[in-house]
Amino acid sequence: MTEPTDQSSIPSTSLFERIRQVDEDDLEFWSARDLMPILEYTKWQNFKTVLIKAQIACENSGNDPTDHFTGASKMVAIGSDAKREVEDMHLSRYACYLVVQNADPAKEVVALGQTYFAVQTRRQELGDAGALGELTEDQRRLLLRQRIKHQNTDLASAAKAAGVITAQDFGVFQNHGYRGLYNGLTAEGIHKRKKLKKSQHILDHMGTTELAANLFRSTQAEEKLRRDQVQGKDAANEVHYEAGVVVRRAIAELGGTMPEDLPAADSIKKLESAEKKRLAAPKAKRKKDEESQ
Repeated sequence: MTEPTDQSSIPSTSLFERIRQVDEDDLEFWSARDLMPILEYTKWQNFKTVLIKAQIACENSGNDPTDHFTGASKMVAIGSDAKREVEDMHLSRYACYLVVQNADPAKEVVALGQTYFAVQTRRQELGDAGALGELTEDQRRLLLRQRIKHQNTDLASAAKAAGVITAQDFGVFQNHGYRGLYNGLTAEGIHKRKKLKKSQHILDHMGTTELAANLFRSTQAEEKLRRDQVQGKDAANEVHYEAGVVVRRAIAELGGTMPEDLPAADSIKKLESAEKKRLAAPKAKRKKDEESQ
């Protein structure tokens, strides 16, 4: 396996990648012992509590913890060139994401880790699925818009469980998410910024990049609401706002364009209509149309 390189003078946002290791089967993993000091934990027993919480979160999300958390040992120096074996744990990228989600949020480096592993885990999910890479721009946009429709239903369910009950409550809740992601803009503010007509829905005029950012915001908010069993409208609103902030921070760190600065796209209703016609066309004609793309 490859050993992590010297971490001195490395920007904090890249430290997490620098301690990544690869085993003999060419599978990536992180050593919990290496991750512990980066997250500013000095005692293994304290950090082990975080690991246990992360494993519980993994199981609650429908995943098998043994697929992401593997017991291991590590040789550490104890002075005078002597070493001893200590308990360790090998973590998948998803496991690291859950660890930083359950670490002390007051630590600045934990916030950086949450952003880093959230973005990288999402990238890996999309890459593994291969759903977007083989589609045209219009097809990617249609797929993401459909995903957001389903995801917002799940988010509404999680918000309702937290105490967001009325339509007015949910409107306030949604605007907290938008405000976090769009630097204080509400849905109405975004609508004006994009110069959309009254009848036009902001989500229907987002390109793939902006749709992906909003999908990410929604999934992160839902997961935290359920994982932390958040109760109360104010607490739920804060969770949604912070989810938007995390996604915005990730965009900034990756050098991307802020969502409010992205241009409005043509109505997705046109694409949906064209796709319905294509699917309704005879099989031979569909094949010819696809080959001409």
